[in-house]
Amino acid sequence: MAHPDVGKTTLAKKLSTLYNLPIYHIDGIHHLENWKLRDRQERDNIILDIVKKDKWIIDGTYKSTLVDRFKVADLVIWLDYSTFAQLKGVLKRSITCYNKEKEEIPGCKERLTFTFLKYVFNYNRKKRIYIIDCLAEYSPKFLKVFKNRKSLNKWLQAEK
Repeated sequence: MAHPDVGKTTLAKKLSTLYNLPIYHIDGIHHLENWKLRDRQERDNIILDIVKKDKWIIDGTYKSTLVDRFKVADLVIWLDYSTFAQLKGVLKRSITCYNKEKEEIPGCKERLTFTFLKYVFNYNRKKRIYIIDCLAEYSPKFLKVFKNRKSLNKWLQAEK
């Protein structure tokens, strides 16, 4: 049975195991130890090198390479959750994992900042339309959109 709290990273891990594919977490590429930021161009070059490989799962959005990834992806899964669901997931993760090292971002401990809460709060209003436009223009070979965790969990159960 699928875990009831499936988010992007958990989903990527489950799919990596299910299909035996390497997984790359963009947050782990973007952040160096202690939340230091990698140079944006260097980060994007690393991501673009990954998508040249035959097989991969990439966890994360990051607009600067999104179109390039859509153009070559066999499958795009978009967790198009409500702002409330996103905030609930962030708060739950922050409480249960606070100050524990994030596996997908080595050297960085789970934390919750006002800046990140504000980012999540504004994400759908500011960034969602860009994703919709990209998907319309560069339609991947296969697209799955999930509006909630229940529908995602149902699909994951059928994939097993």
